[in-house]
Amino acid sequence: MARDDNRRGRDRDEAPEFADRLVAINRVSKTVKGGKRFGFAALVVVGDQKGRVGFGKGKAKEVPEAIRKATEQAKRQMVRIPLKEGRTLHHDVEGRHGAGKVVMRTAPTGTGIIAGGPMRAVFEMLGVQDVVAKSIGSQNPYNMIRATLNGLSKEASPRMVAQRRGKKVADILRRDDAPAADAPAEAAAETSAS
Repeated sequence: MARDDNRRGRDRDEAPEFADRLVAINRVSKTVKGGKRFGFAALVVVGDQKGRVGFGKGKAKEVPEAIRKATEQAKRQMVRIPLKEGRTLHHDVEGRHGAGKVVMRTAPTGTGIIAGGPMRAVFEMLGVQDVVAKSIGSQNPYNMIRATLNGLSKEASPRMVAQRRGKKVADILRRDDAPAADAPAEAAAETSAS
């Protein structure tokens, strides 16, 4: 019992750090011998607004129970996404899931979240402040959220790229100034040789 109490206490402590957003609620019916039985399906996005986000779906006979189930599932499925300066994406990216396709682009400070519906909920819960996004294809909220998370999972920070390639972050971020500076010298050398 003591262990269970500790777990409950931990859940209570964790809850305030996560924000959640109800994206869609759907009434579903099952036809049985005596008539129809109604239930509810909820789609919820949860995040800490500091680079972690997850989504979940829950079904129950009552709306609050469906939302609770969806929120619990979303907390279990959270993923960490690297953000540039904690406000935007590192690079432009595309995401796909089924017929859903989304395009997400990095944006300068002050742009805000330019995205619709389910995508906006994901970005707000993730903590992104500046992004331009467009959904192409399926308007199904489930597919849109999955496509958005698919795209965000491809997001790579310079640190991750440098680590993967065995280089320093400075080498990855270095601009292409060096080759441009060498080009006039090479041209001069060719003219002097001829």
